[in-house]
Amino acid sequence: MVMVSESPTFSPLYRQIKGLILQALDGGEWRPGEVIPSEAELAVRFGVSQGTVRKAVDELAAENYLLRRQGKGTFVASHNDPRAFFRFLRLQKLNGDFEPSRSVPLECWRAKAGQEAARMLRIQLADPIIIVRRVLQFSGKPVVLDEIYLRGDIFAGLTLDTLTEWKDSIYSLFETRFGVRMIRAEERLRAVAADRAASDMLNVPEGSPLLSVERVSYSYGDKPVEWRRGLYSTVEHCYVNELS
Repeated sequence: MVMVSESPTFSPLYRQIKGLILQALDGGEWRPGEVIPSEAELAVRFGVSQGTVRKAVDELAAENYLLRRQGKGTFVASHNDPRAFFRFLRLQKLNGDFEPSRSVPLECWRAKAGQEAARMLRIQLADPIIIVRRVLQFSGKPVVLDEIYLRGDIFAGLTLDTLTEWKDSIYSLFETRFGVRMIRAEERLRAVAADRAASDMLNVPEGSPLLSVERVSYSYGDKPVEWRRGLYSTVEHCYVNELS
């Protein structure tokens, strides 16, 4: 039995249990897509009531760490689940239809973190990073041009061949090959004009309006592991967000 530790700062018991479950997830005890022990088993493990565990699990499910499946149990959320697709790619056609995307990797190289990358990823200046450039296509048309900065200590071994051979989402690749699951992301959006490079890659006139989306993605422990800058063509698509 794992005993809940005392803290000089008061925290509700279910929040302490939530923290212990997060520690187990971060440590890889339960992998993405795997079922976790039942609430009764977790109650015995942590020495608390089943109701306390249920409240912790409910909050983790609401925050997309876990996924409840009726009659099957509670699973670790995974990027391989189609329901997770729209969480991190909020593009849809102007008529409201959704369509699958195709990632076309262009480049993948190793570099040393400059000041901005070091700040965004919370690493030291000149620490190793990996930079990926790719185009996202919808119905065969280029819609997004991404430049992605990754922590080199986590994604060592990522190559252009690996990106090209992978047929699922890039976050699914990160989860499956590198054990990194993106939990949440922060984005900043602004309007920009297409320069010559973006014009060529996205097949839009130079100077035409694009949506610039800058994102920092976080894994367990609120650790930033990816910083990306994307240029979105909104000729046939719009960026959709749901506020609640």
